[in-house]
Amino acid sequence: MIPVTTLKGKKVALFGLGGSGLATARALVAGGAEVTAWDDNPDSAAKAAAEGIAVADLRTIAWNSLSVFVLSPGVPLTHPKPHWTVDLAHAAGVEIIGDVELFVRERRAHAPDCPFIAITGTNGKSTTTALIAHILQSSGRDTQLGGNIGTAVLTLDPPKAGRFYVVECSSYQIDLAPTLDPSAGILLNLTPDHLDRHGTMQHYADIKERLVAGSDVAVVGVDDSYSSLIADRVERAGGKVMRISRRHALADGLYAEGSRIMQASSGAASEIADLDGIQTLRGGHNAQNAAAAIAACLAVGVSADEIRAGLTSFPGLKHRMQPVGRRGRVVFVNDSKATNADAAAPALSSYENIYWIAGGLPKEGGIASLAPLFSRITKAYLIGEAAPAFAATLGDRVPYEISGTLERAVAHAAADADGDEHEAAAVMLSPACASFDQYKNFEVRGDAFVSHVAAIDGVTMLIGSAAGGK
Repeated sequence: MIPVTTLKGKKVALFGLGGSGLATARALVAGGAEVTAWDDNPDSAAKAAAEGIAVADLRTIAWNSLSVFVLSPGVPLTHPKPHWTVDLAHAAGVEIIGDVELFVRERRAHAPDCPFIAITGTNGKSTTTALIAHILQSSGRDTQLGGNIGTAVLTLDPPKAGRFYVVECSSYQIDLAPTLDPSAGILLNLTPDHLDRHGTMQHYADIKERLVAGSDVAVVGVDDSYSSLIADRVERAGGKVMRISRRHALADGLYAEGSRIMQASSGAASEIADLDGIQTLRGGHNAQNAAAAIAACLAVGVSADEIRAGLTSFPGLKHRMQPVGRRGRVVFVNDSKATNADAAAPALSSYENIYWIAGGLPKEGGIASLAPLFSRITKAYLIGEAAPAFAATLGDRVPYEISGTLERAVAHAAADADGDEHEAAAVMLSPACASFDQYKNFEVRGDAFVSHVAAIDGVTMLIGSAAGGK
């Protein structure tokens, strides 16, 4: 835990006592703040009270006595309308911040020189975050991984000299971190997302820009117009910018040339890494992720040799295009995190001769947008509620069976792939659906896939456990 010592003796209100909110309340109390917390969910409030955290309806407190108001990132700050606590804070002139802001204040207070890499972007940020942490860890550095990737940032070990932090930041977290100041900040890309919470694409982009604008080194993917303009603005303001592209050669920056990652300076380029043969970094989207990770690691003093070693040994992000087993020429890929068609497209784009397991609780639009990738699919195995609709979309273009359950789909796909005469085949769970018709969440679904793969005769597992661990 990182005790929030910078608010010791100060009165603080906190709203939102879910996972990260409760962790934040604990960190505030541990640092000596006078905390009053609340949540609209009575069970969450009761859980905090049972731990000795002061709980009270924030409508009843004296807001003008507060130093700050800490809001959980899942609670609306601006759109579709501000939460009622936000209105109360504004009326009293109380600053509104979140857990990432508390973290950066603690870092500045106790170890301002410890390297801090922050990652954001519409797509790819979790893979990039995990890859950076792996490169740092595999090089022997003291590495802390957290943020939006699933570990609340204030549950990490406290800042100290030589400790590296790798923190994934959502737009919600950035919006609540006005003094965010990473050693290296990454903005991967920007496409329309979360507009229900940000109102317009421009507002969403403005929030994302704050992360790189406050960085010592800004690493910016420039393959979309919003991000490219952000890179230009940060540079004009005097910031150091490292541009990244998966589509175009750059005069300065890092870019993908096939599987090779090129580093360019003043128009002269040389290869810094080659992703060929690294199964966990297949596809153009992962070329961008790898280029950004390389740039950030270089910025905090990691050598090129250390980076290349880390890339080669990267086990992949759990449930995201994760090779989990192999039998002969057949690789088994867990892409359970692909809960809609857009999310499934990168995996389908990265393999050929695919025995595709898809289905679950369908999302709007189904899989029609994946039609350009159907030629890569040798056969589909359809499960869950979406099976009939997916079958209708596939029609005569892709052979399919309605397997019903994941266990049956894995067994049938493995048997069919085993008899394939091609050089390589992939049995891939990339459902393009939510999991809730058959599983609690995509993690449980992915773990079930791994377990079914592990039960197949002759399979060599590529990950640490049958539960899908890293």
